[in-house]
Amino acid sequence: MLEAKLKTGRVECGTDEAGRGCLAGPVTAAAIILPDDFKHPLLNDSKALTEKQRLIIEPILKEEAISYAVTHIGNDKIDKINILQASVLAMHRAIEKLDMTPEFIAVDGNYFKEYPKIEHKCIVKGDAKYLHIAAASILAKNARDRFMANLDKEYPAYGWKTNKGYPTKAHRQAIAKIGPSPYHRTSFKLLPDN
Repeated sequence: MLEAKLKTGRVECGTDEAGRGCLAGPVTAAAIILPDDFKHPLLNDSKALTEKQRLIIEPILKEEAISYAVTHIGNDKIDKINILQASVLAMHRAIEKLDMTPEFIAVDGNYFKEYPKIEHKCIVKGDAKYLHIAAASILAKNARDRFMANLDKEYPAYGWKTNKGYPTKAHRQAIAKIGPSPYHRTSFKLLPDN
């Protein structure tokens, strides 16, 4: 069973990102504040759920959340500031967009920059331990998947509808054949050394 939150009696948001390891597209983050008594049998780390399960629970999370927000940081910004800083920036921007200011931030992973005036804690594999981080992981993953499916209409050769920009063999073969698109992260190693 995933735990509800780290601090009782405080307004606490969970935050997570999706798309850090991709070769193309944005890094996407979500922040969410759930009611203290929120429970759902499907709510788990997004990586442990099927796409169908993530799409079933997403509207429930949005309906039941006290507040939630999702934000994308594009490949140009990723190339300028690096993927780690872009991931943190995406999480900060998602927190900024919440309707309610949280009193505590639970962050998935092991790195975060101090958010002004709000205490935080990083939790490695937090999306498999806390409900609100798991919820944030689902919102971020679904939003990013939709973003990549839209980009796929513009650049179908890379197979983003299925690979979502991750470094699959077919994705790398397409880059080798036709070169990178404007959505590829030029600071990433797009092709392995021969």
